[in-house]
Amino acid sequence: MADLLRLLLKVAEKAANVARVCRQEAPLFQLLVQEKTGDDKNKKFVQDFKTLADVVIQEMIRHDVGAQFPEMAGFIHGEESNKFENGLGESVTVTVCSTEEETAALLATVLDGNHTAASLLARAIHQNPATIDSSTDGLTVPLSPAELGIWIDPIDATSQYIEGKEEVLQEGHLSPSGLHCALVLIGVYLRSTGEPVMGVINQPFNYKDPSSGVWRGKHFWGVSCGDINVCSLSCPKGDPDSERGLAVVLSSSEKQVVKETLGSVCSPKKLMYASGAGYKILCVIQGLTDVYVLSEGSTFKWDSCAPHALLRALGGGVVDLTKSLQSSSGSQDHHVELTYHQPSAECKGADRWANHGGLVAYRDCSQLRSIIGALRGKL
Repeated sequence: MADLLRLLLKVAEKAANVARVCRQEAPLFQLLVQEKTGDDKNKKFVQDFKTLADVVIQEMIRHDVGAQFPEMAGFIHGEESNKFENGLGESVTVTVCSTEEETAALLATVLDGNHTAASLLARAIHQNPATIDSSTDGLTVPLSPAELGIWIDPIDATSQYIEGKEEVLQEGHLSPSGLHCALVLIGVYLRSTGEPVMGVINQPFNYKDPSSGVWRGKHFWGVSCGDINVCSLSCPKGDPDSERGLAVVLSSSEKQVVKETLGSVCSPKKLMYASGAGYKILCVIQGLTDVYVLSEGSTFKWDSCAPHALLRALGGGVVDLTKSLQSSSGSQDHHVELTYHQPSAECKGADRWANHGGLVAYRDCSQLRSIIGALRGKL
């Protein structure tokens, strides 16, 4: 498991490099910006470059993990389909090849012969990142890769990634939007039970060097299996003032009844809003807020699996909001944690993997009980 964690940290950093290169290199950035121009977009060009960036990252992770752990190859799932249609109407399956040149040639087919962009992308895919200090030495977990599956969200909060708003992250404060909301998420779950047991989060745009203008990232990881709970972050210390009220983060599109209800249990200015499901859960992990509540089924397994594992390692979790509200008791025993191994049989396509009941991400069980108690009978 230590070897798997080190590999996931490495491929997540490679993914972050691809995300940064797509914004730093002019030929790739111009293709990204085309996504914002609507009617001005070249109709002959690949239908969606930001999705191609997502797919390239997803397939790179699938390739690298499958090469080192072949027993996991059939259980590495992602958000995106890897089939594209280029401007000539040709269907192209995006894969990572064994050499940079072969990958560049394949990507040039998808990119309608744009060899410059294809070469830049291929170079980022095949370039190994600098060594990542993960402090994983000595980590022993009694699990085999053959027992595990993986969920990948290559670029969570893609709208923030495309918009590219550069906000300065303030220490100890949640920021509502910006490039820093875009995350690479890799979550590992038990095939038998669906429990999240390992998560890696990479924030490609954490800090911009003022002198060079180069973005630097930050990574987080956690392992939770039985009695083993290890996280790259320590559990934030609670506020000694127990009367301060909860801090809750929501989506700006959340139902009004949820906003009003939770506003009554939050202290002033502690009902906050932010972009990206992964980023909002990361804010809970970092202690920038206590709880993230979502009443809609608008997130998916790839959004929540990785950060869920980190929260479990810190003593928290992510529960199904609807099932928790329907339980007969407010006790922790009746709060249903999300699982990641089974699709919803009554749904099709990506909706099979949606978190249909909404969710609550939390660090502290008593705070979870407060949230469920406040919302019971309101939804």
